[in-house]
Amino acid sequence: MIDLEKLLQVKQRLDEVTQQLSEPSVAADPEQMARLGPEHRELAEAVEAITAYESAAREADELRRLIRDETDPELITMARDELAHIVEELPQLEEAVRRKLVPKDPEDARGAIVEIRAGTGGSEAALFAKDLYRLYLRFADRRGWKLNVVNTSAGAAGGFKEIVFEVSGRDVFGQLKYESGVHRVQRVPETESSGRLHTSAASVAVLPEVSEVEVHLEPNDLKIDVYRSSGPGGQSVNTTDSAVRITHLPSGLVVTCQDEKSQRQNKVKALRVMRARLYEQMIRDARAERDQVRRESVGSGDRSAKIRTYNYPQDRVTDHRLDSALRNYSLRKVIEGDLDSLVTALRTADHSERMAYATQ
Repeated sequence: MIDLEKLLQVKQRLDEVTQQLSEPSVAADPEQMARLGPEHRELAEAVEAITAYESAAREADELRRLIRDETDPELITMARDELAHIVEELPQLEEAVRRKLVPKDPEDARGAIVEIRAGTGGSEAALFAKDLYRLYLRFADRRGWKLNVVNTSAGAAGGFKEIVFEVSGRDVFGQLKYESGVHRVQRVPETESSGRLHTSAASVAVLPEVSEVEVHLEPNDLKIDVYRSSGPGGQSVNTTDSAVRITHLPSGLVVTCQDEKSQRQNKVKALRVMRARLYEQMIRDARAERDQVRRESVGSGDRSAKIRTYNYPQDRVTDHRLDSALRNYSLRKVIEGDLDSLVTALRTADHSERMAYATQ
């Protein structure tokens, strides 16, 4: 049974948020709008599901009364047919309500900062890191998201030792967060004359993007170094000290950025990444068990700690976190950015676990 008190609380909260959003002081505050807007959208969707369920339940009760009290056989037959249809539909409507009532990760609506690093496998790992970047670029294009490169470190054969980029749009972190972990590739490198299959790996870390208000960086806690860029960036590369390295002294975290032409732009981007990393640490401390799994899986880039395998000879992508019936996908589709089915399966599995926990 659905908790009726919880349904009432959702409706009341929607009324509260609607009222807050109508206040001029809130409408003029970007921070409050950014916080309340997504909550209002989620609450409205939940209330829509609740309304559909309650309407069907009321109609079922009315039909039962009609069947009990009516004397016209034809009307009774019609009512029974309609009741059978509603009774068949009610479990799906109830499940939809339960899904909407599961507490959402408050970070899901945020943008994301994605870090891809080549792991085991030398030049082939660097090329695989580049392939993963292209995969997410295509996925972002399909979703209508905006992707902005923060920093790159060139690897062998035109690949990446590391690439860091921002992704902005609706529900970005909520979909990309499942990409955190070690990705393994099995294929024959173009440079392999004997046709021998190689296994390489790259790690992906997805961090929720945060604002300066949420994570304030004290100037005295930062060491900022500037130096001459060594990668792509236009005519000013190697002629000005535009690259920036920021060290957060209390934590020891280091962020570098050199992809923009100006020192100021690189500094702004580096600070955004620093805030995201510090915020991720806060999340990790608050949710120790869940985030410890993520930190351990992303850690070294070793191919033994894999979450997903890209098998080129078999044209198959296998996600090792999913049940056997749902874990295999077409490599050609995935590598072209078609992650929809895979993300849906991962979100559904995660949702089921959280729903079971929430109803305990």
